[in-house]
Amino acid sequence: MSITDIATGPSAVDRFFQQLGAAPVILAVALIIYPLIVPGFFTFQIGGQILILGMIGLSLMVLAGYGGMVSLAQLTVAGIAGYGLAIFGINSVGIMGFGWPWWIAAPMAIALAATAAALIGLISVRTSGIYTIMITLAIATAFYYFVNQNYTLFNGFSGYRGIQPPTLFGLYWRDPLPFYYLCLASAALAYGLVLYGARSSFGLALQATRDNPRRMRAIGYNVTAIKVFAYFLAGLIAGTAGVLYVWFNGRISPGTISVAESIGILVIAVIGGLRHPIGPFLGAAVYVLMKTFAIDLIGAERFNTLIGLVFLAIVFISPDGILGLWQRLKPHLAPTSLRPHHEGRD
Repeated sequence: MSITDIATGPSAVDRFFQQLGAAPVILAVALIIYPLIVPGFFTFQIGGQILILGMIGLSLMVLAGYGGMVSLAQLTVAGIAGYGLAIFGINSVGIMGFGWPWWIAAPMAIALAATAAALIGLISVRTSGIYTIMITLAIATAFYYFVNQNYTLFNGFSGYRGIQPPTLFGLYWRDPLPFYYLCLASAALAYGLVLYGARSSFGLALQATRDNPRRMRAIGYNVTAIKVFAYFLAGLIAGTAGVLYVWFNGRISPGTISVAESIGILVIAVIGGLRHPIGPFLGAAVYVLMKTFAIDLIGAERFNTLIGLVFLAIVFISPDGILGLWQRLKPHLAPTSLRPHHEGRD
């Protein structure tokens, strides 16, 4: 390849969009049209919740899929952003509430969550495997009991309520249609940045650190710094989802960040697939739909049993989740003329 070819060739951004293919474009169009053809309940309660939980699952996917670090504290990070928004902004409890405008309170809450995520990473990255899971689980449990028992700062068991999203450009952002598109835009931005970041120098370094940290240290990389920065970036995604989650619920309390809910994020990510950014959103769709409709058939108290059985079934059939199952079935679903032929190969 000549210098002229390099100078006139497609840029990295162009190559990125070329590699995406048609499927994400079709999915994007479907998601844009979705709220225009379904009732408000499916737009707000189903669509919005799927996108928010999918973003929290996406933050876990960044750590587990690209970094090999399974964290059970991602919902805790989102909860820190939620509490930060309640404290920095306006709430109806009469405790705390600095009264900052949303365009200051929300970024500050996200920055606080990302910083907390980096501190969690700094504690946990010196371990691996089951020890990382146990440390992050301990942090999530400790934070849950701390906010549950602290009334001065977190208002204890009751938490904060009356946390409203802004009215911008004449639109109240908690109305079903504006809120859905706000969540969709946030999720699409997070998804695109993760997908692009995986091909960046940092993303490749993170994946190399996952595969062989000893070799990365030997060639001069600061493995600890790479992992902690991955926690920070995942914290930005989880923190953004945390702000949206508080606006979705209109409140934040210890029950939002309980240990069971934290494990639910892991279930979401594993069901969908931890090897691609779209996986957590697929898992969130399964989780939310089952939680919304299955409890009418089996009762709310048996939901954990049901989702546990689904989790075990999917992991047993396909360790890579729904995406892995689709990759295995796709060659068999393709027309015979389009299937790859292996005959005649050496």
